[in-house]
Amino acid sequence: MEGPFARFQGHEQVVFGNDEETGLRCIVAMHSTKLGPALGGTRFYPYDSEDEALTDVLRLSRAMSYKAACAGLDLGGGKAVIIGDPAELRTEALLRAYGRVIESLGGRYVTACDVGTTPADMAVVRRETRWATGAEEVHGGSGDSGVLTAYGVYLGMKAAAQAAFGTDALGGRHVAVQGLGKVGARLVGHLVDEGAKVTAADVSTAACEKVASLPGVEIVDVEDVLLVDADIVSPNALGAVLDAGTIPQLQARVVCGGANNQLATEEDGDHLADRGVLYAPDFVVNAGGLINVSDELEPGGYSAARAHQRADAIPATLHEIIAESRTQGVSTERAAITVAERRMASVGGLRRIWLP
Repeated sequence: MEGPFARFQGHEQVVFGNDEETGLRCIVAMHSTKLGPALGGTRFYPYDSEDEALTDVLRLSRAMSYKAACAGLDLGGGKAVIIGDPAELRTEALLRAYGRVIESLGGRYVTACDVGTTPADMAVVRRETRWATGAEEVHGGSGDSGVLTAYGVYLGMKAAAQAAFGTDALGGRHVAVQGLGKVGARLVGHLVDEGAKVTAADVSTAACEKVASLPGVEIVDVEDVLLVDADIVSPNALGAVLDAGTIPQLQARVVCGGANNQLATEEDGDHLADRGVLYAPDFVVNAGGLINVSDELEPGGYSAARAHQRADAIPATLHEIIAESRTQGVSTERAAITVAERRMASVGGLRRIWLP
């Protein structure tokens, strides 16, 4: 596809929402509903332009399709962005107006938390729509999905270590963690519990202070953390941190983190492979949050034990992808996309059998 619509290739539907009275400007992108409704979080962020916001939501929604497929969920991929600074624009009126935009899509898109949104926000959004997950438990949701996301990244890191070093033990390993938010800080906790040495960084001084006193943790500048001489680097902030500038400087043998879209381009996965760096595809290892909120859609409602059990399958999926990568001679990123698209085609194709 060429021309002005080329960037939308593969997306089923993209919706722009606007409400002047509340200041709401949002974009909802549904990449695929082959496996089920498109589920993905809402990012509330002060983008420099609507074009930048559109680029982000299209990339994120595509990754959500692959994330759901690799996690074995009967869900498609979607994502939404609200344009603006949540510290300035977050109001009940805006969130409820956003909820009405979601409701207008009739269940094709189900939202949840992401950067800039919280379980408390989802509780407000769901006052206007049935299709909001991840609200506070007191409001019937599953709460903070960052807990299971961090756990899944930790399990994925152990699986990547097994493939790279011959053992999944992280005790004594040196792990560099970029980003100490809802996922990164909890990941550091898991690593410290296992006896890993951790070098960590975040733009927030307060976030750094929360982990600085843990045994084996050293704090460095954000610009330096991914380039330290560590066994594993773990991006857990915003995406596109692995590019032509950073990849040649990496000293670690494994990259495994919770941030979405860590690769600036798909070709950067090839560049990592060329350097002998094992990349754990982000949409595989960070699926714990999606698994957590998706469980709210199960008959009978949310079960923490069931969600946890599903997250326990992340290492097996990553091992399958690494094996596919080695067999086909391609990067783990390309292998993961192949595994995801294979399931989307085979299981999603069952819709050709009509059901009354």
